[in-house]
Amino acid sequence: MRVLVVEDDPPLAQFIKKGLESEEYVVDSACDGEAAREMAEQCEYDLLVLDLNLPGVDGTAVLKTLREKNSRMPVLVLTARNTLEDRVSVLDMGADDYLVKPFSFSELSARLRALLRRQAKPSDPMLRCDDLELNRIDRVVLRAGRKIELTSKEFLLLEYLMRNSGHRVTRAMIIEHVWNLSFDTMTNVVDVYINYLRKKVDEGAENKLIHTVRGVGYQFGREQKVA
Repeated sequence: MRVLVVEDDPPLAQFIKKGLESEEYVVDSACDGEAAREMAEQCEYDLLVLDLNLPGVDGTAVLKTLREKNSRMPVLVLTARNTLEDRVSVLDMGADDYLVKPFSFSELSARLRALLRRQAKPSDPMLRCDDLELNRIDRVVLRAGRKIELTSKEFLLLEYLMRNSGHRVTRAMIIEHVWNLSFDTMTNVVDVYINYLRKKVDEGAENKLIHTVRGVGYQFGREQKVA
């Protein structure tokens, strides 16, 4: 699951980011409304944690822009504004939940899980390709009915590949979206983890799903003749 945290207080933003990453979310952050709008347009996020008091473009303008574009991304507003009028206004504008600062991280985490459950239709948490199934909320992976045990990074890597099934993805794209880092040409961490996944997901299977694209990166899907 990929979360965008929009908060102009750096220590608080870092606290939320570290907490969510410890629960295996991939977290991006923005410190102002303009950056938040651009990031939300360029990347597909599962959740948005949004402060209202932002420099430049404020949080209500960010929320209004998202809803005008028919974005269904769940939005939790995290703010010091605590009047009834503020809560009613923001919820009417399209926010899905409202949490007042100061707050407990455990409550924030629970509210985000509730938003994911509420947002998802019965089939929404599931990613499927051939006989492979990945449940994004329960974090369960099955191949031909057999449960596959994955580490947290292996799960995030497989989720990213499945969400981009049929499309070529570069090592730089994988590093950015799974490790949330800039690509270092000296590292082979992507190739190492791809090999881990192949052993767990493809080994012994008739249809291989993880394919190498020479000079590019990788492509996920059934019977892709790209290696």
